[in-house]
Amino acid sequence: VQLVESGGGLVQAGESLRLSCAASGFSFDEYDVGWWRQAPGKEREGVSCLSRRKGTTRYGDAVKGRFTMFAHDANNTLALQMNSLKPEDTAVYYCVLLDCSWFTLNVPPVVGTWGQGTQVTVSS
Repeated sequence: VQLVESGGGLVQAGESLRLSCAASGFSFDEYDVGWWRQAPGKEREGVSCLSRRKGTTRYGDAVKGRFTMFAHDANNTLALQMNSLKPEDTAVYYCVLLDCSWFTLNVPPVVGTWGQGTQVTVSS
């Protein structure tokens, strides 16, 4: 099981960015997958969580209506489309395998380990 995040960068407030997570060693039908983020000086928080098993996708209140999560089976890639970015979205973003029942936890138990993440910086 391996997950590698990419796509972070520096953008201005109001702009969009798409993060990708290359997955290997499993299928999205086997595990729930999610995006978490950690801003400087703050606790890690859940951004979104997709469960094919349950047919649900959850989003944190801070990103609802602006972020959308996709799973592409053809290339086993997870994407996070982030629109209308705000300076408070600045954080390191991680993709993880887990049970979406843990979505409200700052640091949920995950399958495998947390990766390096990808830095997103939104300037005002």
